Amino acid sequence: MADIKDNLQALHERQYAFAAHLRDPELNPAPADIESRRMTIYSELFFNNVRKFLGGNFPLCQKILGDAGWAALIRDYYRDHVSHSPLFPDMPREFLNYLAEERPLHPDADDDPPFLHELAHYEWVEGGLALAPDPEPAAYAIDPDGDLLANSPMLTQPAWLLAYHYAVNEIGPDNIPDGPADQPLHYLVLRDASDKVRFIRLNIVSARLYELLQHDPQLTGRGALEQIAAELGHDDLATVLAGGEKILRQWRDSGVIAGSAVSN
Repeated sequence: MADIKDNLQALHERQYAFAAHLRDPELNPAPADIESRRMTIYSELFFNNVRKFLGGNFPLCQKILGDAGWAALIRDYYRDHVSHSPLFPDMPREFLNYLAEERPLHPDADDDPPFLHELAHYEWVEGGLALAPDPEPAAYAIDPDGDLLANSPMLTQPAWLLAYHYAVNEIGPDNIPDGPADQPLHYLVLRDASDKVRFIRLNIVSARLYELLQHDPQLTGRGALEQIAAELGHDDLATVLAGGEKILRQWRDSGVIAGSAVSN
């Protein structure tokens, strides 16, 4: 029994040494009894797979950082981050967690673009929403041509309401922002009936309208707009209702709203 335990311990130590070398070959020597040429092949193969896979998920980030900067960032992630999932589809989320929680503590983080995490999140959203579970059936019968003010507008799902400090939809290698926007920028990300992911820019009023409808499916369009008017201290309720109804109709035409709940 002691021999079995000793052999298992030796195997574990060997596996850890092997993995440590793959993650950081400069700091951790390879196991002495493995040919260095083979270890080099293993090391480069593993790292390049991760670098290319994440580059495919975050192409804008890679272009903005350049090949050398991207490789250095991925090396730090590959070396330092302890993943909570072994699945490849979960790796982009793991990389986002690294950028949000660990990268800011890295000595090279001051050289990163200040919008890096937000841009990476924006790039991840498309794939994340594409893999999101299908929505549950609507709890109410829906009239596609129903009154969106008198009744409850029914939002299509899945969709995410997001806010960023940078205009992430405009960032590119030739369009680097000078700084964050004065106010948070709101986006609605929608997966439509054909499984296509679309990004819709919202202003603060339309973002609040969507948030209210998402939080309370029984809220009527009028009720949501009356609440917004009260929050804004707007005295002209008719103007708010007219503008809000226009937004609701546009959302129905673009697939954000499926219709209104049928009254019992």
